[in-house]
Amino acid sequence: MPHQNWDYPALMRERGFRVTPQRQLILDAICAGGGHNTPEQIYARVHDQAPALNRTTVYRNLDFLCDMRLVVAAQIGGQRVYEIAGQTPHHHLICRKCNKMEQIGHESLKGLFAKIEREQEFTVDMDHVALFGLCKKCRA
Repeated sequence: MPHQNWDYPALMRERGFRVTPQRQLILDAICAGGGHNTPEQIYARVHDQAPALNRTTVYRNLDFLCDMRLVVAAQIGGQRVYEIAGQTPHHHLICRKCNKMEQIGHESLKGLFAKIEREQEFTVDMDHVALFGLCKKCRA
């Protein structure tokens, strides 16, 4: 998702944080990946633009951007991946057999989150959930 849809600098400033060149480069690198990006893919794109920037800075800023909810992370296929947060949460169904990934809207899980909150008195604040199972084709 292109980050041009949101004014990320304004959101960071509004929350009391600076927009550093490193943060901007990382957002640009995630956006350039066009979907789920591994930390190594993000680092490689950032490194192409700013060779002096080290992995630690990239990883630390990925954590910061996730805390700010500007970027979302998920464990998919045994690795952590990142993507630009959307204006509305979305989730994924991932087939364990063929690795097919299907995006589903937040409405599909909203009721479950509400039930958990009611029954467990626990507020789920995840905007990006990956559910694993078998797709229709692989179940047959």
